[in-house]
Amino acid sequence: MISLFTASFAFAQETPETKTTPAPAPATIINVESLPHYNELKKRINLTGVVMTADKEPEFPGGMALFRRKFAENMEVIYAKGKKIDTRVYFIVEKNGYVNNIAAISNNKDHAKAAETALKKMLVRWKPALVADKPVRYLYSFPLSLQKF
Repeated sequence: MISLFTASFAFAQETPETKTTPAPAPATIINVESLPHYNELKKRINLTGVVMTADKEPEFPGGMALFRRKFAENMEVIYAKGKKIDTRVYFIVEKNGYVNNIAAISNNKDHAKAAETALKKMLVRWKPALVADKPVRYLYSFPLSLQKF
């Protein structure tokens, strides 16, 4: 069984004043209600019927390395102003492969908005997640972390 967070990755922008720090790896979460941001997420996105584990995870066209590169290219630089910014981006890859229901939760509103905007700029059709060879709604998540030094 593949865990949602084993495929997680960290993004952040680096400028002369900032340095990227990898986000700590979260514990494996097997149901949506166990998410640390569940109460906020259920207000912002439709979580009906989503899975967080699948026999086959969704695939971005060109692979996850390309996804990370394109996301970073689209992400607006946000200055940390002396504090660490932690953001978690959530989105659902639908049964038809299209990304829907995007939400970023952060201790910095501007960083969350920039992350959501970056993801919206790259809406392409993915190969959907599969459970028992049938497409399913898959909740994807990844952390972003930014620290000024």
